[in-house]
Amino acid sequence: MQILNSAAPYNLFGLEGQSYEKAKFAVLPVPYDSTVSYGTGSRDGPDAIIKASRHIELYDEVLGFSPADAGIYTLEPLEPDVNGPEAMVKRIAKEVSLIAQDKKVPLLLGGEHTIAIGAIKALADSTKDFSVLHFDAHSDSRDEFMGSRYSHACVMARTKEICKSTYSVGVRSIDEHGYSKYSKDILYMKDMRGMDDEEIAKAISRRMKENVYITIDLDVLDPSEMPSVGTPEPGGMKYNSLMNVISGVLKGKSLVGADISELAPIPGMRAPDYLAAKLAYGLIGRSMLGSRG
Repeated sequence: MQILNSAAPYNLFGLEGQSYEKAKFAVLPVPYDSTVSYGTGSRDGPDAIIKASRHIELYDEVLGFSPADAGIYTLEPLEPDVNGPEAMVKRIAKEVSLIAQDKKVPLLLGGEHTIAIGAIKALADSTKDFSVLHFDAHSDSRDEFMGSRYSHACVMARTKEICKSTYSVGVRSIDEHGYSKYSKDILYMKDMRGMDDEEIAKAISRRMKENVYITIDLDVLDPSEMPSVGTPEPGGMKYNSLMNVISGVLKGKSLVGADISELAPIPGMRAPDYLAAKLAYGLIGRSMLGSRG
C-alpha cells in the first residue's frame, strides 16, 4: 500500500535511501549525560536534533549545493556505559575507530561534551597529523572535577594529552589556574569582540594543521540564540558568525571528524533544536567546499 504524505525517515536530515557503504559522513548519536554539573538533559539532545533536522531544506542557498548529496548515514544511538565516564569514552573510541577504518567522517551528536574525548582518541590512533578546534564558552581545562578526570569540565585537559595541536575559541569562563596555564591556546571572547569573522578565521587557521577535528559545545553561542544548554554563559558568539568562521577555517583544510554537544532541549522551545540541526548541516556543507573547488 502506498502511503501519501508520509513523514521523513527518522535519521539526521530525514534522508531517503541512505547507504552506509556509499556515505561520506557517518552520524553517531550519543545520548550520554552523566557528569554535567549544572543544567541536565543533554542526553535528549541527539533525538531533538534529529527530529528538527527532518524539517530542513536540503539545498543550501549560501553554498549553492545540497550537502546531503555527499551521503550522510545515521547510525543507531550508542548505548551509554553505566560503568562511568572513562568506560563511556572507551566505548565511543571503539565505535569511532570503526567509522574511521571505513574511511567515513564521523559526526557525533551529544550528549555531554565528554563524548569528544573518545572521538579524538580514536582519530589520533588513525590520523597522524591533525588539530583539534574547540568552540566553547568554557575552557574545559580542569584536570579533575567532581571526582572525575573525565568530567565535561575536563575535556580539553584530556584532549591535550592526546593531541598537541589544540585551539579553543569563544571562551569566556575559566578558572585562574587554567588561565595561567592554557591561555596561549585560547582565543577569548573578550578579544574576539574587536575582530571581524574573517580575522577570527585567519587567526584560527594559522594554528590548524591540514587535518582538523571540530568539537562544538553549543554554549559557545550566546544564550539569546542558544538558551538550551546546561550552563548558558552570556556574551557569546552568534550563529552567523560561527558559520562564517567555520567556513573560513575549513578553506584549504580537511575535516576528519566533528561533534556537536550539550544541547539540553527545553520543552516547547523548538528554535534551539533547529539551530543545532542547521549547524550540523552547515558544518557538513562547509567541509565540502574544498573538494568542490
